[in-house]
Amino acid sequence: MSSEQPPQSPTAQGLDPRALAYSLSLPYDRRLYRYDIACSLAHIRMLARQGIVPAEEAEAIARALEEIRAEIEAGAFPFRDELEDIHLNIEARLHEKLGETAGWLHTARSRNDLVATDLRLFVMDACREAAAAVRRLQGAIVALAESHLGIVMPGYTHLQHAQPVLLSHHLLAYFWMLERDRGRLLDCRQRADELPLGAGALAGVPYPVDRDFLARELGFSRVSANSVDAVSSRDFVVEFIAAAATCLVHLSRLAEEIVLWASPEFGFIELPPRFATGSSIMPQKRNPDLAELARAKAARVSGHLAAMLALLKGLPLAYDRDLQEDKVPLFEAADALLGTLEVFAAMLPDLRFRRERLEAAAADPFLLATDLADYLVRKGVPFRRAYQAVRELVAHAQAQGKGLGDLSLEEYRRFSPHFDEDALKLDARGAIEARDVPGGTASRRVREAIAQARRLLEAQE
Repeated sequence: MSSEQPPQSPTAQGLDPRALAYSLSLPYDRRLYRYDIACSLAHIRMLARQGIVPAEEAEAIARALEEIRAEIEAGAFPFRDELEDIHLNIEARLHEKLGETAGWLHTARSRNDLVATDLRLFVMDACREAAAAVRRLQGAIVALAESHLGIVMPGYTHLQHAQPVLLSHHLLAYFWMLERDRGRLLDCRQRADELPLGAGALAGVPYPVDRDFLARELGFSRVSANSVDAVSSRDFVVEFIAAAATCLVHLSRLAEEIVLWASPEFGFIELPPRFATGSSIMPQKRNPDLAELARAKAARVSGHLAAMLALLKGLPLAYDRDLQEDKVPLFEAADALLGTLEVFAAMLPDLRFRRERLEAAAADPFLLATDLADYLVRKGVPFRRAYQAVRELVAHAQAQGKGLGDLSLEEYRRFSPHFDEDALKLDARGAIEARDVPGGTASRRVREAIAQARRLLEAQE
């Protein structure tokens, strides 16, 4: 251990305590420690390989960095707020351990290219973890669709009864939303996969550094093409937050349906006790709090997306301190996305669908209005004329306080002579099976969709 006083922050020296507190980023950027140490290890090894730093000093620095990582993970690291951020805290601790030898580490790099590299590594990991979490939730959805294949429900537009569909078909809509979300995350990871280290403060570095070695060590597939762009770009952060916000919006739609379907007015599902909360004064309540929180997190991350775009829109090149504010939106988006995906993947298998309520709602004869129009088309009536005839038939039934199934054939024929007895026999299951087109709700097509989804889940990426 060296007794030498570790360096102070070069940017914070002499700052008023209020200014220091205002500019402090350590409380949130400390979570980047793994990436920061990984970058430093790769960097010092590269410096030694290139003959820029003596091998003995490089080995000592590498050993001390591993010790620092262990200290942080054990909760024994002496974080110091006056050092502003995680980068300077690690460097100061290195000085405490090694003295002047630690000064070699910052050769041929800047905090600008270091933090940009840390953030890209974080985003690449977050994309990978989120894509895997999406797959787990998709698996839960497919399992629900398989186990509830025979259940009929009303499909909705404008939250009004529209046409009958299979519950499995409705659930699989979320599978395909999530498949697009997963694609966005993987695309984001590909664009984040670019090494900034070696760009220096903004202009590159005056040393014979081996950036390809750094890229290989850190898991990047390529190095940045422009040093100014490397330290100033945060579009990969915007892209990740946008992908997270889009996925959370999809999950918010699912959450809204869980909230609605669990209400007594719908009664389509019963919430699992371990994923619902009670009331402080109403003992009968089982509240869909997790679904409600998912809606709120979607709103929060959507706000972070707007904040990041606004943060970047007026910045001149290259680095500006405004970019310090990119971390809270990024970290909160990653946490909200991963947390919501994991909770939903655990909650969905425990939902209990109430078949009798779903099928009773699907038995509403007005759901077959479009099928009646299609019936007339098959009798040679142009669709628009058929539509008008059924519209008038529906209005007649509603004026009489009746359903379509309560009307006589004579009443049907008031609106079109093409109606015969078989028109009165149309039902929800027949309407579903009639939609036997790719992507339709017919049971054969839904089974095909489940098989297709299963192939995607089992595919090796």
